[in-house]
Amino acid sequence: MAVPTPRTPPPEPGPDPRQPPTNGQEPPSGNPRQQWLLFVWMAFVILVMFQYLDGTQRQARVELTYSDFLEAVDAGHVDEVTLRGQSLEGRFSDSGRLDLDLGEAEAFSTTRPDVESERLLERLESHGVRIAARPTDPVMWQRLLAGVVPWLLMLALLFWFWNRMQERLGSGGGTFGMGRSRARLVEPEKSQVRLADVAGSENAKRDILEVIEFLKEPARFQALGARIPRGILMMGPPGTGKTLMARAVAGEAGVPFFSISGSEFIEMFVGVGASRVRDLFRQAKEKAPSVVFIDEIDSIGRTRGTGVGGGHDEREQTLNQILAELDGFEGHESVVVLAATNRPDVLDPALLRPGRFDRKVTLENPHRQAREAILKVHTRRMPLAADVDLARLAEITIGFSGADLANLANESALLAGRRGRADLDWRCFVDARDRVMLGEERDMGLSEWQRHVVAYHEAGHALLAHLLPYADRLEKVSVLPRGRTLGVTAQVPDEERVNYTESYLHDRLTVMFGGRLAESIVFGEVSSGAENDLEQATHLARRMVARWGMSERIGPVALSQGQEHAFLGREMTQMREHSEATASLVDAEIRRLLGEMEVRGRRLLEQHRIALDSLAEALEAHETLEGEAIREVLEASDAPRLPMRV
Repeated sequence: MAVPTPRTPPPEPGPDPRQPPTNGQEPPSGNPRQQWLLFVWMAFVILVMFQYLDGTQRQARVELTYSDFLEAVDAGHVDEVTLRGQSLEGRFSDSGRLDLDLGEAEAFSTTRPDVESERLLERLESHGVRIAARPTDPVMWQRLLAGVVPWLLMLALLFWFWNRMQERLGSGGGTFGMGRSRARLVEPEKSQVRLADVAGSENAKRDILEVIEFLKEPARFQALGARIPRGILMMGPPGTGKTLMARAVAGEAGVPFFSISGSEFIEMFVGVGASRVRDLFRQAKEKAPSVVFIDEIDSIGRTRGTGVGGGHDEREQTLNQILAELDGFEGHESVVVLAATNRPDVLDPALLRPGRFDRKVTLENPHRQAREAILKVHTRRMPLAADVDLARLAEITIGFSGADLANLANESALLAGRRGRADLDWRCFVDARDRVMLGEERDMGLSEWQRHVVAYHEAGHALLAHLLPYADRLEKVSVLPRGRTLGVTAQVPDEERVNYTESYLHDRLTVMFGGRLAESIVFGEVSSGAENDLEQATHLARRMVARWGMSERIGPVALSQGQEHAFLGREMTQMREHSEATASLVDAEIRRLLGEMEVRGRRLLEQHRIALDSLAEALEAHETLEGEAIREVLEASDAPRLPMRV
């Protein structure tokens, strides 16, 4: 028998959460129509003032006929004259104003005939009148533009600045809007991303689904007394789809989406970041239910008190404001804050405590089935040839992130376009994968001797990878320069490993020494081409000894200060937890481990010297060999794979 669900009384009507709160104050910016009317009235006042000033100047000047002007000159009543084309303006002398009884008028104007030119000048000079010449006076509309337009532009500029200041001050933005949030708002109707577009992240989707349900129907959860996590931290390597997942949450829930990067809070002035945080959360609460997404939160959420000088005032004040805003949500404010980082180890503990970012969603690089699903999403609008096998492509792209796979699909389409194809075939995807993973082929103009050395170097890597039982399977060897390397030996594991055994790591170290050892055996000396191999081998050996307890002399101890977790500030403030004697012992164990793997690799290469020479000759002849061709060459030279240890 079904138990009826008790009905809860409907909630009391309250203010619309999508309407901005007034707090008893009028909007600062006012009615736009009233502002425009005020602008028109002020412009009218400026025009009237211009006309009045111009009329005042005209009232102080009398209009004379040309005959009266000549009589005034002959009588000595004219002090100076200004010629402007046919127009003539001048000033009376003091005696002239008294004799003519002109009252307040001090100047006059008249128009001279065309025939009067030189005779007039001679007449003026003979009576001692000062003469000045000016360009022709502009017409009325030109004078109006020159006199009024600058004032109107200044008035419009002042109105614009005033409105902007009112908007900023009304939204808490401060002077010139410096403290206003830089977040980009995506309205629900413009959000096109859904969870179906986020392929290969099923675990993260399950963790995020209840957040979507809460945003869709917050009243249903609140009636049960539930409280959705206020902050959700999405962690994972770059390119695993953290931003895409956040956009999908907002798209599925149909709510506004605020997106901002952590670095956009920080400015030179202390307090600006905190002001932007307040403004961002104010906007999110006004549009609740909503989603706030802060990308790269580690740029402002690092542990406080670290760094040179003990900290960074602006960054720490911004972090403090974020913590305060996360604590300030009310029960009815349906705002979910999503944050993304690929460095969760550096975040401040106060940011991760319960009640703040207390839910963590981990996104990892996709496994094989997930990579196939992601490839289907990115190639669904691409014309694929019949020989394209996305399952096989997913197998040979181990370690690719979602962003890498999207780039792979795009590079394949670009290659098909350059080759003039109407569809994308398997060769386009394979070449694009090599380009993404290994780099673009380059023509460096190597001499025959350098190509000979590179061929033996890559042959040494390939031979050891073929002989050692736990080494990854060979896929391709090339002596063509790619990216920053002179040659490439590509290996693909038969299975995706999340745990590494000592046998596998020993074989991997030995393969890294293959190129250097082949040069030493064949040419009697080594070159600088093994620099990257030595760096990788040393880093791997250090982790085996100091982090994974794979040394009998060190024992099952994980030493602190591993480089993979060090960052500026923390390594300067934390004391090392082991002695100098232990550090010296770690260095000695690393050197011993690398030395043993080098001796092991040299012995194998010397035992199979014929196979080494055959593989190097084949590489020089063909430049690139696929996995099957490599195995045929080595098996013909009697170089079988060693048996695995039981």
